[in-house]
Amino acid sequence: MEGCMSSLMGNGPVEFSKGFEKLLEEHASLREQLDELLKTVQILDKKTEKEAIFAQLIQRVSAFSQELEAHSEKEETVLFPMLETYIGKSGGQIAVMEYEHEQAKGLIQSFLSKAADGVSDNEMVTLSKPVIEVYSLLMSHFMKEENVLFPMGKRFFSESEKEELFVKVAK
Repeated sequence: MEGCMSSLMGNGPVEFSKGFEKLLEEHASLREQLDELLKTVQILDKKTEKEAIFAQLIQRVSAFSQELEAHSEKEETVLFPMLETYIGKSGGQIAVMEYEHEQAKGLIQSFLSKAADGVSDNEMVTLSKPVIEVYSLLMSHFMKEENVLFPMGKRFFSESEKEELFVKVAK
């Protein structure tokens, strides 16, 4: 990846082990869903009949939330503790990643709980703004993981640790 953080750290292009590849596949799926969420919000902003689109947005955000939760749990219970051995936690990259997980989940839950209360057509666009925030936050978050955290793991982890990562995240 020309110009990515790993290149700046002297790592050059990165080939990942199976565990990291699994996490990258999940990132790709989550990115696709984020793109769909953003498109739905943009369509909602342009339509006059908003109810059906807003209902679709709620359904998509809910499905996305479940997939994000499963992915985040793998990172928080498997990857991050493994990396902590090498880079520590307090105030560093792992603390930032966990904080961003919390932010994204909080924005999603806020949207879903407010949407469940029932809203008027006029409120639907305003209420959907956190979905745009989640999009921006997670796109940046995934890039940081892929260009900084994952290359660190690739460099630090032994072959047995890489295999352990795969076994635990492939579940």
